[in-house]
Amino acid sequence: MDRLLSLLFLLLFILHLPRRSHQQHISSIDRAALLSIKRTLDDIPGSNFFSTWDFTAPDPCATFSGLTCSPDPYSSALRVTALQLGTGLSDSLGLLGSLSPHLSNLTELTQLVLFPGIVTGPIPPELGLLKNLRVISLTNNRLTGPIPQSLASLPNLHTLDVSYNQLTGSIPAELTELPQMKVLILASNQLTGELPSGWTQLLHLDLKMNGFAGRIPSNLPSTLRYLSLSKNRMWGPLNGLEKLSELVLLDISMNSFNGTIPSSLFRPSLNSMLLQRNKLSGAIPPGPADESYGPGSVIDLSHNFLTGELPATLVGVENLFLNNNHLIGKVPEEYVKRVFSGTTKTLYLQHNYITEFPMEEGLNLPDSVSLCLSYNCMVPPVGLSACPASAGGQLSRPAFQCAVFNNGTTMA
Repeated sequence: MDRLLSLLFLLLFILHLPRRSHQQHISSIDRAALLSIKRTLDDIPGSNFFSTWDFTAPDPCATFSGLTCSPDPYSSALRVTALQLGTGLSDSLGLLGSLSPHLSNLTELTQLVLFPGIVTGPIPPELGLLKNLRVISLTNNRLTGPIPQSLASLPNLHTLDVSYNQLTGSIPAELTELPQMKVLILASNQLTGELPSGWTQLLHLDLKMNGFAGRIPSNLPSTLRYLSLSKNRMWGPLNGLEKLSELVLLDISMNSFNGTIPSSLFRPSLNSMLLQRNKLSGAIPPGPADESYGPGSVIDLSHNFLTGELPATLVGVENLFLNNNHLIGKVPEEYVKRVFSGTTKTLYLQHNYITEFPMEEGLNLPDSVSLCLSYNCMVPPVGLSACPASAGGQLSRPAFQCAVFNNGTTMA
């Protein structure tokens, strides 16, 4: 009985001891940095991202939208490790204002994301002080000025995405030396100059819709899986692409590249190859019919100066655009069979010098297929050609043009 009473008194004593809070709070440095960030940014009217940023709250890590915090190993405070500015939701208008240089006081930051809005001004060079940064994504705003050279001092930077802004200047050559860089997306800005060489382990390089000029660097990393240089001012041969054996998507359309297309690019693993609207010439490399191109595969070689007959090489491509070239001769029967079976979804051959599209009478084109054969050295089969408006209304080429390109062959 005495033992039971002793345990009871001990329990009551413990219950009445003063309770010590184990709740961690954000560091004073990070709180001050967040306050400075908020002073330079605001919600576009109709957005409400900052509605939770109440600095009278005891713990921003628990209440502020867009924060991810982790314990500081050197103190009892919490540190901001990821910051997402804006919601990224389709019904959110985003933020306005500018990016504060005090972002650099969030010294444990690993991810910085700015969702689409109308944020203006430069990318703060002070971001180069955040040695733990792995991801910088500042897309679809109105940022101006150059890409800060200071970003080349971020040893852990994996992804840099500043696409769809109004940035100017060239790519800092020092960025090529970052050992962890895998993804670089600078699309749709006003960047100029030549592409730097020396990249090492890049997987994804997207530079489309800028003003880059010059040739493709000969030493692009063989690790590249995605390469887009579309809508720039680049020129020269495609020799720099021959060794990129890991490419899954290649888009160099709407430039002034010339010369022949390397035969190494015609492989099923390169599921999307967009080379349209350049000055490429020569023949499509011959080879046996390859039906191992994957679903959704796209090859667009339109609006170039390609010559020769259409080989069976590309018969397995689901969406094939060869229009507006100088191709001649008869379309291989393998293409015709795939069109009428519906496995080829798009075959554009208009504005060439093709003389025959062999098919059996009475076949109907599947509704899912787009086929265009107009303005060749033949009369397209009645009711089978579904052409875009850009193909024009003229069905066949003048006979004298066909005689030149088909060694005396006249229109069928």
